[in-house]
Amino acid sequence: MKNLTRAEEQVMKVLWKLGNGLLMEVVDSMPAPQPHKNTVATILKTLVEKEFVHIEPVGRIHRYHPTVSKNEYTKSTLTNVAKGYFKGSFSDVVSFLVDEKKLSVEDLELLMKQLKKK
Repeated sequence: MKNLTRAEEQVMKVLWKLGNGLLMEVVDSMPAPQPHKNTVATILKTLVEKEFVHIEPVGRIHRYHPTVSKNEYTKSTLTNVAKGYFKGSFSDVVSFLVDEKKLSVEDLELLMKQLKKK
C-alpha cells in the first residue's frame, strides 16, 4: 500500500469519520485552521490517483468515498514501521515503546490480558 503525506492522512481521517462526503463537507470537517477548498480538492484528486478514494458523480459535483479502511491503512503503516525500523519485529517495537516510556506496565498488562482472550 502506498504511503500518505500528513495532509493526505488528515483528509482521509475526515473521510473515514464521515463515511463519505462532498468537497465542502470534507473542508467543513477539517480541524482548525481549515485549509482552503482548492487545497482539499487537490489532495482529494491525489487520493483518487493513489486509489485511496473513489469519486461518485452527483450532478456537477463529486461525492468522495474511501476505498481503503482506516483499519487496513493502520495495519499497513504499522507493518511498514516494524519492517523499516525494527527488522519486522513487533516485540522490538513494544520494547522500544517501553524504553521510551510510551508504554507503561499497566498498558503491558492490559495487552497481555487481551492476547490471552484471543
